[in-house]
Amino acid sequence: MSADVFQRAAELREQLHYHIYRYNVLSDPVISDAEYDALYNELRELEAAHPELITPDSPTQRAGSDLSEDFPKVRHPAPILSLSNGYSLDDIRAWEERNLRLLASGTTLDYTLEPKLDGLTVVLTYEKGVLVQGATRGSGEIGDVVTPNIRTIRNIPLRIPAHRDGPPAPALLVVRGEVMYLKKDFERVNQRQIEQGLPVYVNARNTASGSLKQKDSRITASRPLTGFFYGIVESVGITLDKQWDILEYLRDMGFQIGPDSAYYPTLSDIIQQIPTWESHRNQLDFEIDGVVIKVNDLRVARELGIVGKDPRGAIAYKFPAQESTTRLLEAVVSVGRTGRIIPNARLEPVFIGGVTVSNATLHNYDIVQALDIRVGDVVTVRRMGDVIPNVAGPIINLRDGSEIPIKPPTHCPFCGTAIVRPEGAVDYFCPNVYCPERVYRQVEFFVSRAALDIEGMGGQTVKTLIDKGLIRDEADIFSLTAEQLLELDGFAEKKVNNLLASIDAAKSRPLARVITALGVDGVGSTVAVALANHFGSLEALANAAVEELQETTNVGAILAQGIYTWFRDPYHLGVLEKLKNAGLTMQAEAREKVSSALEGLTFVLTGTLPTLSRDQAAEMIQENGGKVTSTVSKKTSYVLMGDSPGSKAEKAAKLGVPIISEDDLKHLLGLA
Repeated sequence: MSADVFQRAAELREQLHYHIYRYNVLSDPVISDAEYDALYNELRELEAAHPELITPDSPTQRAGSDLSEDFPKVRHPAPILSLSNGYSLDDIRAWEERNLRLLASGTTLDYTLEPKLDGLTVVLTYEKGVLVQGATRGSGEIGDVVTPNIRTIRNIPLRIPAHRDGPPAPALLVVRGEVMYLKKDFERVNQRQIEQGLPVYVNARNTASGSLKQKDSRITASRPLTGFFYGIVESVGITLDKQWDILEYLRDMGFQIGPDSAYYPTLSDIIQQIPTWESHRNQLDFEIDGVVIKVNDLRVARELGIVGKDPRGAIAYKFPAQESTTRLLEAVVSVGRTGRIIPNARLEPVFIGGVTVSNATLHNYDIVQALDIRVGDVVTVRRMGDVIPNVAGPIINLRDGSEIPIKPPTHCPFCGTAIVRPEGAVDYFCPNVYCPERVYRQVEFFVSRAALDIEGMGGQTVKTLIDKGLIRDEADIFSLTAEQLLELDGFAEKKVNNLLASIDAAKSRPLARVITALGVDGVGSTVAVALANHFGSLEALANAAVEELQETTNVGAILAQGIYTWFRDPYHLGVLEKLKNAGLTMQAEAREKVSSALEGLTFVLTGTLPTLSRDQAAEMIQENGGKVTSTVSKKTSYVLMGDSPGSKAEKAAKLGVPIISEDDLKHLLGLA
C-alpha cells in the first residue's frame, strides 16, 4: 500500500468528520448531500480494498450523530440503522442477488417500495396508547429527547389509535419516522422570514432539524412541520411479520405513512416503478432524494442480518443529485418580454442531474438581498427536473471577504432606458416597449411551438430580423417579403419559401392560440382557451371590463386587472390592429351547443373532480347553456366542488349557494 493511499484515507476521514459535525450538529452544511456521498463512498472503497486502513473513528464504522448538549439523552430500544445506497438499477439487482445467496435455495422475495423522505429521523414511544417520549435518531443508539417539541407537530397523534375505528393500542409501541417540511410549508416559512426582514432558509431538512431542536417548544409550534412514519422499533402486544402489514397497521393507528408506498411481488415490478418516481419527484408535495426498497418478510430480513451499520434487508435507491455547490462568478442581467429585469448567475461549471450547469437564475433582487448572495460566493445550486437551475443560497462560512454584493441595475443594459419598479411590485422593469431585447423575447415567444408555431423561425432568425430592421414587433412578421429574406445570409430560395408558407399558415391558428401568442402576463394556454370560449372574439375580449373578465374560468381579480390594462396600452393596440390587418384569426370557432339544460345557470368550480378536469367540466357546462365564472357571489347558481376545495366552498356556504358534486352535475344533464 502506498503512502498516497494512506494519506488520502486520512484526508477523507478528516473531511467527513467535519461535514458530519456541520450537517448534524450545527445544521449548517457547506457541501451538498451528493458531494458528501462521493467522499464517503471513496473512503468506503479505499477501506474495502485495504482493510488495514479502517480505524475505530472512521465514519464508515459508525452512523452520523445529531446529538446536542442542550437536550437530555435516551438510549433507543434497538439501533436506529441507516441504509446502504444504490445508484443504478444494476446496484439494486446486485443487492437482491447477494441476499439470495445468503438464503436457502429456492427462496423468493417480495418487497415494499417507499419514498426516501429527506427529513430528520425521530423515534416516538407510546405507552398504553399515549405519547410519552419523542427523540431524535442521534447516534443511532442514543438520541436527544425532544418530547415537548414533537407534541407540537399537528399530524403526529398524541394518543393512538387516533380514531375510534382503529385497532386497540398495544401496551408499548415505539415507531420510527421522519419529520420534515412539505414544500408549500417551507415556502410559507421563508415568506414569513422575508416579510419580517429576516434571512431566508436555504435547506428544508436542516431547517426542520433546527425547528425540532428549539429549547422553547412554542417556536417549534409556530413551524408547520409534518411527520411520516414507516417502521416499528419495539412493541408489546402485537406481532407483525410483514413490512406492508407494519405500514397498514401504522396507518390504521393514525400515523401518516409515506405517500404512495406500495407492495410489489418481485424486484422486476419495483424496477419498473423507479422511472415514474424519478420523473415525478418534483411534482410531489415533499422532498425525496430516492426510494427505499425493503424485503417484505420481516423474518427473512432479520435472517439476512446487518453488514457494518446497514441492514441487508433494505436499500435506498438514490436519484441523481439535483443540487451541488460551486462558485458564482458573475451576476448577469436579462430582460423578459414584459420588460421584467431578471438577475442570473454565471457559475463555475458543475455537473448536476446528468448535465453540466454553468448558468442559473437568481430569482429576483428581493430574494438576492434576503439570501445575501454575492459575486464570488460558493453557492448551492439546484436543478429540479427540467426547470431552469437556480441558486438556492450562499455558504457564508466559506467567504474570504472579497465577495461583492449584487444590486439591481439603474438602466436597461440593452437600450439604456432608466429602470422602474412599479409600486408594490417585486420586480424591476425596462419600460421601453421598443427595447430590442424585449422585442426579441416577445417575438421569440410569439413564433414558438407553444404559441403560433411558425416553423423555421428560431431565435437566431428572429434576432437577425430585428438587427436588420426588418421587424419592430411580432406583427411585422406578416409583412416580410421574399425579396427581403433572400438578402439575408443563409436564406436560399427554398428556405425562404418554406418560411413564408409557415408564416401564412399561422394566420389560421385558432383564436386561443392567438391569445396565447400575445404574451399577456399570466395568460397561458389554459386561460387563453377559457377567454376564447367566454368572449368568442378578440374584439370582445379587448373591450371587456374587469368584472366581465373575472367571470371567466381561471381568471381572478389580479389577472383580470392585468388583462384589462394590457388591452388599453397604445402599443399593444397598435400591434393588434396590424395583426387584424394581416388576416389573423380574430373570432372563435362556433361552439356546437349540446342542449339548453343549464341555460341561465352560473357555476363556480373548486377542488379536484373525480373523473373530469376542471376545463372538461367547464366545457360541459358551457356546451349545455351554462356559464362558468371564477368568483362566488349571491348570483352564483351552484358551486361544483371536488377534493381539496379552496376558499370558494367556504364562501358558498356563507352565502347559501348550493354546493354540488360531479355526479350532481351529471344528474342535472341527465347523464346519471
